[in-house]
Amino acid sequence: MEGRTVIVTGGSKGIGKGIAEVFGKAGCNVLVVSRNLEEAEAVAKGIGDKASGFVADVTDPEACKAMAEAAVDRYGGIDILCANAGAFPSAKLGEMTPEDFDDVIATNLKSTFLCVSAVLPAMKSRGKGRIILTSSITGPITGFPGWSHYGASKAGQLGFMRTAAIELAPYKITVNSVLPGNIMTEGLADMGDEYLDGMKAAIPLRELGAVEDIGYAALYFAADEAGYVTGQTIVVDGGQVLPESPEALDEMDG
Repeated sequence: MEGRTVIVTGGSKGIGKGIAEVFGKAGCNVLVVSRNLEEAEAVAKGIGDKASGFVADVTDPEACKAMAEAAVDRYGGIDILCANAGAFPSAKLGEMTPEDFDDVIATNLKSTFLCVSAVLPAMKSRGKGRIILTSSITGPITGFPGWSHYGASKAGQLGFMRTAAIELAPYKITVNSVLPGNIMTEGLADMGDEYLDGMKAAIPLRELGAVEDIGYAALYFAADEAGYVTGQTIVVDGGQVLPESPEALDEMDG
């Protein structure tokens, strides 16, 4: 991976920060993309000289093009896109407005299309590329009250992925997705020990994932060794989706 260039959207915090740091440790040039330049540059500084920050609203086609151009200008090309930017506000049906729904679809799903479209010229010119989407177990596998718009956006990413993988295969560009479960991020840290203990109790491995766990899954999809893998998903959730009922977890401990 030494010397390859990766763009990580939503890279200034949480899972995106973990992905950026993992790729940085692997020797990649990392363009850390965020709506907040100061936060993006702070993450880049922590990674080292091969990383830099860039500000972009990934719901804006022109901003996505500028992001791709910056990666080419700074590092000579684009090898990998980690389309990770996402939002997860809660709003139940009956309370959710059309604007609420549209905002989440734009941030999570439309941005995937825009970022992929923006990096294609650079990847096609190199004759290969890796695109990794951060989806979720919520939507493709599970549901949670208040997240119907989020679940729709994350399931939509997988529908996009499968057709994109077919269309881009002739250019040796693969498209795959990581589906995180409950990952320990800055937001969860503020929820308190009781809340976190309840989350852990629903996971067979009895612990929350680390942001680096998602980074290493993405790193696999980006590696030469995964060159024959496209249109696929990896669930990284500590086994959370496996139990058919709470009783299954009780039996595990009993």
